[in-house]
Amino acid sequence: MNAEAESDQVVQRRANLEALKQLGVDAYPHRFDADATVRDIVAQYGSATGEALEAAQVRSRVAGRILGVRTFGKANFLVLSDGVARLQVYLRQDSVPELAFQIFKLLDFGDWVGVEGRLFRTKTNELTVWASSLTFLAKCLLPLPEKWHGLTDVETRYRQRYLDLAVNPDSRRVFETRSRVISSIRQFLLTRGFLEVETPMMQSIAGGALARPFTTHHNALDIPLYLRIAPELYLKRLTVGGIERVFEINRNFRNEGISTQHNPEFTMLEFYWSYADYRDLMTLTEAMLAEAAQAALGGPEAPFGEHVISFQSPFRRLSLREAAAAAAGARLGEAVDVSTLRSRDSAAALAARLGVAVDPAAGAGHIAAQLFETLCEADLVQPTFVYDFPTEVSPLSKQKADDLDTVERFELYIGGFEVANAFSELNDPAEQRRRFEAQLAQRASGDDEAHAMDEDYVRALEYGLPPTGGEGIGIDRLVMVLTNSPSIRDVILFPLMRPR
Repeated sequence: MNAEAESDQVVQRRANLEALKQLGVDAYPHRFDADATVRDIVAQYGSATGEALEAAQVRSRVAGRILGVRTFGKANFLVLSDGVARLQVYLRQDSVPELAFQIFKLLDFGDWVGVEGRLFRTKTNELTVWASSLTFLAKCLLPLPEKWHGLTDVETRYRQRYLDLAVNPDSRRVFETRSRVISSIRQFLLTRGFLEVETPMMQSIAGGALARPFTTHHNALDIPLYLRIAPELYLKRLTVGGIERVFEINRNFRNEGISTQHNPEFTMLEFYWSYADYRDLMTLTEAMLAEAAQAALGGPEAPFGEHVISFQSPFRRLSLREAAAAAAGARLGEAVDVSTLRSRDSAAALAARLGVAVDPAAGAGHIAAQLFETLCEADLVQPTFVYDFPTEVSPLSKQKADDLDTVERFELYIGGFEVANAFSELNDPAEQRRRFEAQLAQRASGDDEAHAMDEDYVRALEYGLPPTGGEGIGIDRLVMVLTNSPSIRDVILFPLMRPR
C-alpha cells in the first residue's frame, strides 16, 4: 500500500471515529462484560451441530478485534479474533437496535467491538453469533495489513510486535509456548526442593561470566554500576549461606554483537545444587528438558528446520578435546592426537594448518575451545553434552582431580548451538583468587571479556562453599528449538533493534 492510499485510509478512519462520536457513542468505553473469549466459544462449540445449537439456544457475550467485514444485501458479517481463534458474527438491520446498525456501518478492519447473541450455524456450516447487540470498544486508526497478505516483513514484525500479534496467529502461539516452557521448568525445580530467588540486576562488579557488560552510574552514591551479565556469583553466595537448592529465571545483559542466536538482553535459568557435580546435572537436565518438550509440544520430538530433534534421554556425550581432535583429523585426512591440543605451540600449529586464526596471546586451552567451536558446533543438532573443558576458559569451574588442565564442565548443544553451560563449582578460595588474578592479566593485555576480581565473592568462599553443581540454560535458545524458530528475535517479544 502506498503512502497516499494509507493516508486516505487514515483520514477515513478518523472521520468514522468522529461520526461515531456524533451518534453519541462512547469512543473509548471503560469496560465490556464478556462472558467468554472467542477461543472459549470455538473450543466449546466448534464441533456442535446446527441442530444442537438451535435446540440449546446458546447465548454469549464476546469481544474481539475485527479481522473481516462483509456485506451481502441484508446479510452483514464480521470476523472477530482474540488473537488465537476467530468467530463469525452475523448482523441484520432488523435484529439489532438502530444505533447498533449505524455503528456497524462505521466500523473498520481492525476495530474492537463486543457483541451479544445466540450461536448458530450458517448455510455454509460456519459457527456464528447471531447478534442482538453491538458495542463499540476502540477504533483502529492505522490500517492493519490486509488479511490475505498478513504481516510478512520481518523487521516490521520485530519493531511492531503488537501488529505482528494482531494479524499473525503463529506469532502468538510461539509466545504461548514460551510461557508453557518457563512454567514447566519452574515447576520441575520447585517440586525438587529448589527455592526461587531474585538477585541484583545492577552490580558493582560484572561477574559470573566472560562477557562485556553495559555500564551505568548511580548518582547518589557516585559509583559506576554494571547491568548483570550473570547472577552466578550471587546465587553461589546463597549456597554458602546454606540454601542447598536455589534457582533464578533471570534477565541478563551483555554488550556484544547481535545475531540469530544473540540478543543483548536475554533470559537465563541458573540453578545451583549442593552436594552434586556436573554429571548429576546432566541427568537432571535430560529430565527437565524432556518435561519442557512435553509441555511445549505434547511429546519428546521437536521439528527444527530440516531436522526432528529428540529430547528422549540419554543425550549424546562428547569430550571437548576428543571431539576437536577428531574433527581436525577428519578435516586434514589424518589422525590427530588429543595431546596436540594440550601444548600451546602444537595447538597453534594445528590451527594454522586448519586455517583457523587464533589470538597470539591465547593459550592451548583457548585454542582447543576455538577449534571445537569452529569445527564441531554446527554439527551438534541432536542434544549433546560436550564435557571436560580446558581450565583456561573456565575460571569458575572445578578442576578434575587427575587433570589440572581440565575442569568438570559441560555445555549442552541442540540445533547446532549452545543451550546450556554447567560445571562442578570451584570452591577453593585460594584457587579462585589465582584464577581471578589470571583473568586480570588477560584483561590487562586487552581482553575486555576477562573476569574482574571479586574480593567479596572470594571472602564468601572462605566461609565454605560445599561441593556444588551449577548450571545456566538459555531460555530463548531453548524456545527457538521448541518452536522451530530460526532467529532469537522470533522468540523475544521486543528484541533490540537499531533505531530507524
